[in-house]
Amino acid sequence: MPKTTKEVKNTKKNLKVMSKNGKSHKLRTTSRVVKYGAIGFGRNIWLSIAATLVMTITLLVLFITVIASAVLNATADSFRERIDVTIFYQPGTSAETLSNLEEIIKTNDNVREIETKTSEQEYEKFLEESQDDENLITTLKDENMKNLMLQSMQATMRIKVYDIDNIDSLKQLVETNDKIKASLDDERLPTYDVDHAEIQTITDWANIAKNGGLILSFVFLAISILVIFNTIRMAIYSRSEEIYMMKLVGADSSFIRGPFLVEAQMCGVVSGIIAATLGYIGFNLVAKPIEDYGISIAGIRNIVDSQWLIVIYAATIAIGILIGSISARIAIHRYLAKNLAK
Repeated sequence: MPKTTKEVKNTKKNLKVMSKNGKSHKLRTTSRVVKYGAIGFGRNIWLSIAATLVMTITLLVLFITVIASAVLNATADSFRERIDVTIFYQPGTSAETLSNLEEIIKTNDNVREIETKTSEQEYEKFLEESQDDENLITTLKDENMKNLMLQSMQATMRIKVYDIDNIDSLKQLVETNDKIKASLDDERLPTYDVDHAEIQTITDWANIAKNGGLILSFVFLAISILVIFNTIRMAIYSRSEEIYMMKLVGADSSFIRGPFLVEAQMCGVVSGIIAATLGYIGFNLVAKPIEDYGISIAGIRNIVDSQWLIVIYAATIAIGILIGSISARIAIHRYLAKNLAK
């Protein structure tokens, strides 16, 4: 809608005052740039909402990608922690012999921890695990049954390693050392490959979540930049008359560009706050079911539910501001420069 002559004169007068004061008071100029940027944000409210929504989705996808990758990696690490290499020795192998064999196994650099149990200890462990079955306990405690069990129950050595994917050296030690070979049980082979498939599956899902999330983030990032680019471009066109009058009264380029940059950055701030809040709420909603499923996410929960949450909010807002700034600068450079050159 065309402005009246009076409105034009008043605007011109106000712009002269602002330009004059801006040269002598940078703080006042900055506050006015922010003020007019906020006014522009409200003036194009529907475009601003659209830009904010798309940027929120972008930041939320990025948030989910980081959390999902962290959860899946934590799950894989948890599985690795639980896995051990179990070596079965002949029934009746003495504690002294197991201790000597343990010293041999410890010479392998990949060995982190060793737990040995004699046949008697394995028998006691089996009784403890079967406490709920009274009939079975009664049967097992029979002296003849106990002796029969001990004659067939292997002594064990459970070995935890630093790198479960690199146990060839440990396997070679077990298969080539004469003392170890002489004590091994012929009926049960050591468990070298247990749960490797599960760990590999989880690791693959972690990589898929990370790569897929990054691809989605880049897609929405491109959409965000295009939406904000068009928002700023339309704002420039709608305020072309004001830009012209600013030039007439001697306003510098930074004062003219500033409000458009602030407008885009406000989209980033609002998007960052919304995305971080939705991400935090969503994580707390799924955390309990994930833990009930047996996946440990205590480390991630400790970060999300601590003072680090402020850092998460700050980082999300900063990324939003960065996206808004890049988008706005592209639009400003391409379209506003033409108007300033006229």
